[in-house]
Parts: sequence; structure tokens; C-alpha cells
Amino acid sequence: MKLYNRIFCAMWRSVWLVSIAVVLVAPARAWAGYQYIDITNPFLHKIPLAVPVFKSLTPNPAEKKVALEAADLLSHTMAFTGYFKILDRGTFLEDPRKVGIVPPGLKLSNWTAIGAELLVTGGVSVSGNTLEMELRLYDAFKGRLLVGKRYTGGLDDERKIIHRFCSEAIFKLTGSRGIFNSKIAFVSTGTKHKEIYLCDFDGYDPQQLTHAHSIAISPAWSSDGKWLAYTSFATGKPDLYIRNLKENRGIILAKTGLNITPAWVPHQFELAATLSFTGDQEIYLLTGKGEIIKRLTRQWGIDVSPTWSPDGKQMAFVSNRSGSPQIHIMDMATGKVRRLTYEGTYNASPSWSPKGDKIAYESLDNGNFNIMVIGVDGSGPYQLTHAAGSNESPTWSPDGSLIAFSSTREGPSRIYVMTALGTEQRCLLKLPGEQTDPSWSPHLAPN
Repeated sequence: MKLYNRIFCAMWRSVWLVSIAVVLVAPARAWAGYQYIDITNPFLHKIPLAVPVFKSLTPNPAEKKVALEAADLLSHTMAFTGYFKILDRGTFLEDPRKVGIVPPGLKLSNWTAIGAELLVTGGVSVSGNTLEMELRLYDAFKGRLLVGKRYTGGLDDERKIIHRFCSEAIFKLTGSRGIFNSKIAFVSTGTKHKEIYLCDFDGYDPQQLTHAHSIAISPAWSSDGKWLAYTSFATGKPDLYIRNLKENRGIILAKTGLNITPAWVPHQFELAATLSFTGDQEIYLLTGKGEIIKRLTRQWGIDVSPTWSPDGKQMAFVSNRSGSPQIHIMDMATGKVRRLTYEGTYNASPSWSPKGDKIAYESLDNGNFNIMVIGVDGSGPYQLTHAAGSNESPTWSPDGSLIAFSSTREGPSRIYVMTALGTEQRCLLKLPGEQTDPSWSPHLAPN
């Protein structure tokens, strides 16, 4: 019953953007024969990126403040990905605010001379509450414009504009849209209760979602980002809540016993969850309205924490059917189950990578949990966190490049993020109380 006790204890401790007037100049396809970022192992070489302060395009004094803020935000946003080394502005040989943001005034040779491989220049125009921004990404060595865009919005849209351009830039460099239009759901005890919060991918603008003054845990996003499922004790027992985030409506599944660990089926209005109304903890497939479609597991014991392969053809979950909590994988077409993890006596909280080839999970090690990653074929596993408190609940970014998790390495549990290889581990945000149970959203549609 060790797994049950752990789960039970965890419950209790636990635009207006932007009309886009595109396009200054943008190549129709990626440059043949040149790979900017090796997405199979993108962290071996950080690309030196120069981001000078953007240029004011009119005499309006408000533009200078926006130009500096926007350039700093773009630098921070690109650095967050782990792909880039942001160059010190003190080393720059020219200032685009004086020479211009495009060639021939802008001399790309002055940027390669300081080691920049990529360069972002920008121009800012403010008129009343209207913000216009021109942004360009250059390959400094090849002398090529990779991305050029013009954006128009309100002054409050500065962050959205920068994220939109970063998404365009990352797409050009990697073929992926990146993480910039994603959010993270998590649990925080800042109100003395366990409530679910949402924040941007980088920890910005945390907002409290639930206000039940009780215990809410295990948030899970639907693949369209419109729905969040979670377990709440608002009625005094663990019920499953399925909530439409935009319309603030939903249903409550309140069967006898446990209604826990929801996981949405990719691209379907269906989800798996563990229910115990029969007396045994089994995983069921449910409609988005909470109706039982079928029972998925049929093994006496504890089956919890489902997670789906990106194509929905397989489901990983935790079971103690082999004697200790281990991760297993079910083939949905045949119902056959195979054990995935064999190293470690307690493996839990699996999270299937968006690329489909790996599963991250937590594993008990000398009294603390560490984050591990294993190939779906059983290759590995390899350990990502080491001797740094207890590290739990891994969740992949929508492009598979980063992993968020909770950690007690600094005392209270906080949400951390690291690359998919375990490098660059840093705290995402610090709020009153403790933060646990992160769940990274898919790509979300712009507001």
C-alpha cells in the first residue's frame, strides 16, 4: 500500500494582439544545406546572438523606454530556450540606433567581428496607445535576412509582439514554433490551501485559477489547451473536475472513492483517470463530460498516473503489479501491457515526451526523488537531477526541448525548469507557500 499512501499524502500536502502587418522580407524556405540548431542535441553549442537596443523611429520620447524594454525582453526570451548565448552589449562595435537597423548602414561584418552568428535589430514607433515594431533576424555570417516582420498593437501588447517574433525566429531556426505561446499550470499553497495557478512559460504573470479553499492537485491540459482537468477536495473527497478555461464551465465526476490523476487523450475530447468506485484503483477512459467509456486496466492493485503517447496509441502508467511502483506501457489496440522501468524500487509520475521517444519520471533515490528519462524502448534510463533535494512531477514543454518539475533544493518546493538533457536547471518562479505539480500546456492560440 506504499503507493496508495504516497498518493494520499500527496493530496494533502500537495489581441488584442496584434494585428500583424507582415512582411518586410522573409525567405520562403529554410536555407538549404545549413542547419542553425541541431534539434536532436541542441545544447552542445549555444549560438552567439546579439540583440542591441532597438531604435526609436520617431521623436516620441516614450519610444526610448519601450525600445530598451523590448530588446531586453527579447534577449531574455531567446536565452530561456537554452539555444543561445546572448552577447554583452558592451562589446558591440556599432549601434543600430545611429547607423540604422538594415544594411547598408548596418554592417554585418561588425557583428561577426565580435563573434555574433545571429543578430536581431528592431525599430519602435509609439503613437498614443498604438505600438508599432519592426523586427529582423539576420544570419550575420551569411549576410542573410532570415525573418523580417512588422507588428502593430497596443502598448500592452509589447510582450505578445516579442513572443510572436521569437516564435517566428525559432521556427526558422529549428522547424518548431517553440514554447512562447504556452502556459504552465501548477499547485501553490500561498493561500494556506492547495489551489491551482497558471503562469506563462517563463513564470510571468501567475494567476490563481481555483478558489475552493481546499485541496486541488494534478492539473492536466487538453491537447487543444481549452480544458483543464484536476482533482479537488472541495466537497470533502477527491472528485474530478473538468473545466473549460475560457468559458469557466465544466463538470464534476464524483464517484465513490478516488477520482484522481487525469490525462487527456491527444486530439480527443476524452481522458483517462484513476477511479476506485469498485474498491480497486483502476484506470478508466472517460468522455470530456465525465462519462465512462471503458475500463482500461484489469489488475488487482494500484494503477495510476496515466500519460499518453503523442499519437494516442499507447498509454504509460504506474502500477505496483510487480511488487513495487513501476512504469508500464499499454498498447491501446491490443490491451497488452509491458513493464518499462526495472531500475529503482519506486518509479512514478511518468510524462510522455511530445516527440514520442522518451518518458520522464521521478525515481526514489536515497530518500529523495530524482528526475529520470527513459526511452520508450527501454533504453537508458539516465538521471537528470542529482543531489539537489527531492525532484518530482516532470512535465515536457510542447516542443520537447525543456522539462519543468518541482524541487525542494532550496527548502520549500518550487517549480524549476531545465533542458531536456538536464542542463541549465533554474527556478521558474517563487511565490508564498510551496509550488508543486507543474503541467505544461500545449501550444495555445494567441489571445
